[in-house]
This record gives sequence, C-alpha cells and structure tokens, in this order.
Amino acid sequence: MLVLGTERVENDLFTFQMDLKNLFDRWKSVSPMLAENIFPIDILNSLREIGALDALLSHEERGLNLCRSLEGGLALLNLLRRTGYLNLSLGRCLEGHVNVVRLVELYGTLEQRHILAQQLRSGILAGIWVTDGVPPVTIKQENTQYRLAGIKGFASGIMQVELALITATTQQGHSIMVLAPTVEANRRRSGPGKLMGMQASGTGAYDFTDIVISSDNIIGSAGDYLRQPEFSAGAWRGSAVTLGAMDRLIDLLRQELLDRGRAHNPHQLYRLGEALILQKTASMWVTEAAKAAYTPGMQSEDVVATVNLARIAVERAALELITLVQRSLGLSAFVKGKAVEQVMRDLMTYLRQPAPDETLTEAAAWFANHDWPGENA
Repeated sequence: MLVLGTERVENDLFTFQMDLKNLFDRWKSVSPMLAENIFPIDILNSLREIGALDALLSHEERGLNLCRSLEGGLALLNLLRRTGYLNLSLGRCLEGHVNVVRLVELYGTLEQRHILAQQLRSGILAGIWVTDGVPPVTIKQENTQYRLAGIKGFASGIMQVELALITATTQQGHSIMVLAPTVEANRRRSGPGKLMGMQASGTGAYDFTDIVISSDNIIGSAGDYLRQPEFSAGAWRGSAVTLGAMDRLIDLLRQELLDRGRAHNPHQLYRLGEALILQKTASMWVTEAAKAAYTPGMQSEDVVATVNLARIAVERAALELITLVQRSLGLSAFVKGKAVEQVMRDLMTYLRQPAPDETLTEAAAWFANHDWPGENA
C-alpha cells in the first residue's frame, strides 16, 4: 500500500480541488440542460477523469480520505455541492456512491475495503439500495454460501450502477448489509412510476432472487446499517447536494432578472436578498453538519442532533427559495423545458426525505438538555 506524507496529501488535495473548480467552471459555462430523463453520463465521466471517484478512497488505497478526515470531508462537501449544481440527479447518485464507500470504510474488513477500492478504481458507479420492493430482500445460508431473494425498489441509477450495497433480512429476522453486483439487465424492473422530478436518476427496481454470494459480500454485523451516529450523520451529504441545487436556482433567478431588465426593481431586490440569506444560511448549516460528522471524539448524540437540525434547516431554506423564485419570475418559472422549472421540480422531489418531523423533534429533545457542542468547552 502507498503511504502518503502529510505535505504530499495536502498538495494532492489542493490539486484535486483546483481540478474540480476547473471542471465546474467549464460545465457551468456550457450550462447544460439535458432532457430530464437522460442520465448525465458526460458529467460523470468528467468527474472520473479528474479522479473524483478515486479521491473518496482512503490514503492506504491511494485516495484522498474524503470519507474519513475533516479536511477530506470539507472537500467532499465541495464535490457534492458542485455536482448538485450541475445536475441534481447525478448528485443523488454520487451521494449514494459515497455512502457505499463510507459504510465499507466503517464496517468492512481490511480485505473488503481493498477489494472495493480495486472495483471503484475501474470506474464503476456504486449505489445504495435499501428500500424493499415486493417481496422484500432476504438472505439464506446454503452451506458456505448465501442465496438472496426479493426485490429492491426506488433504486437510483438503475442503468448505471454496477455494484449495490443493499440490506437483506436473515432467517433470524436480522438486517445485514450485502454488496452485490447489479449488471444483469434482465433483473432490472420498472420503478414506482414517472416521478415529478429527478427522472434522470433513472429510479427503478432490481430483482436479487437467486443471486448467490459468499461471506465476503456481507459487510459488518447485523444492525450496522442503522447504527448511530452514521445512520443519521450521513444525511449531511444529501444536504450538500441540495445546497448545490439552491446555488443553481439563485444563478438562474439572477440571470433572468438581468435579461428582463428587472434586476434593479426594489421588490425583486428584496426577494433576491432574501434568497441570498437562505443560500448562506443553508451553506453554514451544511458546513456545521460536515464538521460534526468528521470531528473526532464528538459525542454520537451531538453528531446526530446537529446533522438532523442541519437537514431540516436546509430543507426549509430550499423550499422557501423555491417560493421566492416563483414569486420573482411568475408564470415563466412554470414553463416546461426551462431550466428553472426543471431544477425546481427536481429539488422538490429530492427534498422528500423520510421522517422530517421525527428528525426535528429528536434533535430538539437532545438539545433541550445539552449545550451546543463546543459552546462551553
């Protein structure tokens, strides 16, 4: 394994950040607005070319520790935010890919981490598919091997993902994580129907029935997927993708106001100012959440509560921003085929994450009896 010195690591991380900025500036200048049901493979390939997928890996696997260290986590925030700006559907798929790397880093063996790194360096896109279809996915031991059965639904990137981390229920009723190949086209199934937004992510279902795996494909122990703080803390990455879409909406709003000659209207300026406040508020919350997720020694409950509050704050800011954009642009914000209309629809769909009320009240319950982390240190 390659062991990197501190100075080398810092230089490599800086170079990666500059490559990402240049890629982002190039794509931003093109302002691509693909057909909304077309997966943005060209943008994904551009990320591959600058080593964005390899950068997620650990230093031991010649990566940049984006899923392990605070410095790497802040670089990951930048990667997810900029990807969300360019294409929210790709941001969703990339966030799932990152989640796979992170979970294997946390719960996999050294050998499993090494095998995954080898697979990812070949350029494949991984996905995390945990929502069960009908029937749900189960796993049964047969001698030294294991047989899967059942379907995973709401599977993002169904046509592009070649390796999925899924949950499966054992005969004893326990939930375990499994890494399984997903390259057989005849196992792909249609999704829940035509979604209002996020169509480019290609949400579908996958039938794992009669796929046989070995114990090497089982990651961690029963219950690890729901183990805290990671189960909740990982939500900061989705908030980073959301932030990128907010950046895009504000740029689209500003450009349309300039094109119309309405950028100096006091009422429009008021709404733009409100939008910028929402953007900056969301940015600060996402940064706070990323720091909490990667700060060594921070209490698990503090991490979970901080990220949960950030998730709700970013969701609220994004929904308020959508309303401001609609009020500013009027009916033109609802014209199909316009970038602003598609981004808003994608964002509204992406924001529908589970249990927002529970997320907020659990965080509030913790901080009702505890100070904000570090406030009284």
